[in-house]
Amino acid sequence: MKNIKKLFLLALIVTFAVTAFGCAKNEPAPSEQTPAGETPSGETELTKIKVAASSVPHAEILAQVKTDLADKGFELEVIEFADYVQPNMVVEAGDVDANFFQHKPYLDNFNEEKGTNIVSVAAVHFEPLGIYPGKSNDLSNIPDGAAIAVPNDTTNEARALLLLEANGIIRIKEGAGLTATKKDIVDNPHNVDIVELEAAQVARVVAETDFVVLNGNYALEAGFNVENDALAKEEQESEAAQTYANILCVKKGNEETEKTKALIEALKSDKVKQFIADNYEGAVVAAD
Repeated sequence: MKNIKKLFLLALIVTFAVTAFGCAKNEPAPSEQTPAGETPSGETELTKIKVAASSVPHAEILAQVKTDLADKGFELEVIEFADYVQPNMVVEAGDVDANFFQHKPYLDNFNEEKGTNIVSVAAVHFEPLGIYPGKSNDLSNIPDGAAIAVPNDTTNEARALLLLEANGIIRIKEGAGLTATKKDIVDNPHNVDIVELEAAQVARVVAETDFVVLNGNYALEAGFNVENDALAKEEQESEAAQTYANILCVKKGNEETEKTKALIEALKSDKVKQFIADNYEGAVVAAD
């Protein structure tokens, strides 16, 4: 009986020893364990940056810097939005790190209306308005009573009127600036008729008006080449270009994070400036 007990106890000891050895064998040695910040394969784990953006040109521009950011340890995730509200709300909520879709006047108005705390950290590009031919094609010889179609929203109508003023077609009341409307026209030597239309509709009246003033994206959609077809356009140093540059934005307090610094450096690079110059035919122009 004693021998049986001894044999049973010996079997238990052997079983325990084999199990313990197996567990120890499966546990990686300290030198084999994955270091912090690396994947099991030994690759460095990337820090994710989430950016909310509109599709064109913003998401397209961001796509150009994914590799550059990866080289610096960041994985860029671009989340596209079709509206102009949610990209700011998700930044405010902390769901994404930044957004890229708007200009400063829109941001300022949004913050005021929604009580958000979003700030601009970099001007990346602007999309110039241009004057395009309709029934007429010579700004130096405008027919008396010529019809000129312009966007009717507050922002773009003022820009259109300033562009017409810069080309000697009208004169606007002093101080009206970027809030000007057709009521602020104080001199109209050609008696031009300013036809106010929703921005997306302006290009549709090319055949019915003498000239049209179009945003860059609508000019491209209408088949115009901005560089070759625009009779005049906002220049890079113009007030509108400086004011309405499209900006990279973050929540206040995140201006100096490593993610923000990496995004700014990537989007302000010569590579991005060259991509814009090569792909948008002047409808998008890199900011200084």
